[in-house]
Order: sequence, then C-alpha cells, then structure tokens
Amino acid sequence: MKPDPTDQNPLVSIVVPVYRSANTIRTLKERLESAMNRAGMTHEIIFVDDCGGDGSWEIIQSLSLESPHVRGIKLSRNFGQHAATLCGISRANGEWVVTIDDDLEHPPESAPELVKTAKTGFTLVYGVSESRSHAFWRNATSEIGRSLFKFAIPSLNREYTSFRAIHRSAAEALGRFQSPFTFVDGYLSWITSNYATVTVPHHPRGESRSNYNLRKLLTHMINIFVTFSDLPLRLATWLGIGASLGGAAWGAFILISRFTGTVSVSGYASLMAAIMFVGGIQLLILGIFGEYLARINFRTGSMPLFLVERECGR
Repeated sequence: MKPDPTDQNPLVSIVVPVYRSANTIRTLKERLESAMNRAGMTHEIIFVDDCGGDGSWEIIQSLSLESPHVRGIKLSRNFGQHAATLCGISRANGEWVVTIDDDLEHPPESAPELVKTAKTGFTLVYGVSESRSHAFWRNATSEIGRSLFKFAIPSLNREYTSFRAIHRSAAEALGRFQSPFTFVDGYLSWITSNYATVTVPHHPRGESRSNYNLRKLLTHMINIFVTFSDLPLRLATWLGIGASLGGAAWGAFILISRFTGTVSVSGYASLMAAIMFVGGIQLLILGIFGEYLARINFRTGSMPLFLVERECGR
C-alpha cells in the first residue's frame, strides 16, 4: 500500500468490491460514513468496480465528487471478488482496513465495532452472524465447504467472512501473494493466527441479486482445495493404493475360485466392471494432477491478479 505523504492518513480504510450493485452502493456509502463519523474514526471508502456492467462506475464517480472520503477504482475486466478486494487493499492508506460486501447483508454500522475489537490486540477480526438469510442450498453448501476447508487447511478460521478488519501489517503482506486463484482468507490464515470474531446481524440482501450460483460456488471450492491444500493429491494416492489392493484381492479371489472349481470361466461382465472401475480412478487421479499442473503453469506465467483501468477521487 502506498500512502499519500501529503495527507494525513485515515485511521480506517473501507474496501468495497462492487459487482452489479448500482442500486445499493449509495446507501452503503451513506451508512458507512454515518457509522464512522459517530464513532469518531477518520476514514476513506474505496469502491472497486469489478466490471459488472450495470452503471456502478458512474455512481462511484458521482460519490467521489460528493464526498472527500470516497475513492473509486475501475478494473479493466471482471477479475472476481477476491482479486477486487486485494486491489482495494493495495490502495488503502489506513492503519486498519475493513472489507465489506456491496449488498448490505453485512451491517455497515458494525464496522467500527470490528476496528475497536481489533485495537484490543488482534491483527484480524471477522464479523460473523449466528444465522444467515441465504437460501437453504446456499447455507448447506457453505457449511459443508467450511467443514472441508477446515479439514484441508487446519489454520483456517472456520467462521471466516468477507466482513473483516485487518491491521496494516497483514494488509501489506497480502500484496506478496501472486496466485491467480485468490482466496483472501487462505492468505490471512497463513499470515496470522491472531484473530478474533465479533457477532453481527445478517440482513437480507439489498435490491441486487446474489452473483453466486451453485456452479460458481463449486468452482470456488475446488480452487481453494487445489491452491491451498495437498489433500486432493493425498486422496489420489490413497485411491490408487485402494484400487491396487482391490484389484489384487479380486485377482486372488478369481484364482482361488478357479482352482477350487467354484467358477469355470471368469465372466465378461465382472471383467469389464473391474476395468471401468480402475480406469475411472486413473482418470480421476490424472484430472487432479492436471489441476495442480495448470496452476503451476498460470503461476509461472506471472500474470497480474488485476489490472486497473482508471481511478477517481482524491
């Protein structure tokens, strides 16, 4: 992060990744400013437009002209929520960086509480909710994913959310990660274990619809597993060992049955079933290896996580 030496840096930088939220960002800005002013915290609000194509950028430009606290960043194309969040963090000047979604599900009024808790001695504070207002399938897949992530990445806080307060030292360390498959909380779990949680309300979404569907959630889960854990490789190893042992046991069974006269000729159906089973496992293992090789290829290509097209505000 590069603070402006000519200005006094704010206490808090609030980073908001924006995607198709033209109907909510003005309300979000007003509620954030009101909450921070009531708490007496100097602040800046950084909106990062991830090219949703709904006119969000024009509203961000207007907000930056209306308020000296607002800055806007427009990415050259859609890079994803986590990349947009990292972009905003890289431009933040505050001692603390708060990240919050653009859909009003996280209460902006709770942002000062996260910072106050962090200032008691924590590097990272998450705002977590006792219950979420998502659809049943979304809550179910989220809980399953969190449990699997915690198993694969033991250091990961199971209650991670995109509503966080991060100390500047950890925020600066985030800039060192260059994986094309970004996961902010995976990075943070590697940077620090000094975190806390604060219970906050979870409100219904604003006027916009969720931009995550089942396909995107599953893709995100696979990226996290392959990028931050060797669990898929270990599973592939055990599948290979299990298939080998199963094939050996099946061969021994056929051989013994042949000598004892239990079967006269091994059946075509059982033979094909065994071939299909082992072949399927081999293809699965090759697919897992391919996922890791693809990530190595992307990583060695040194492509940037995001590209900024334009900025507005002070």
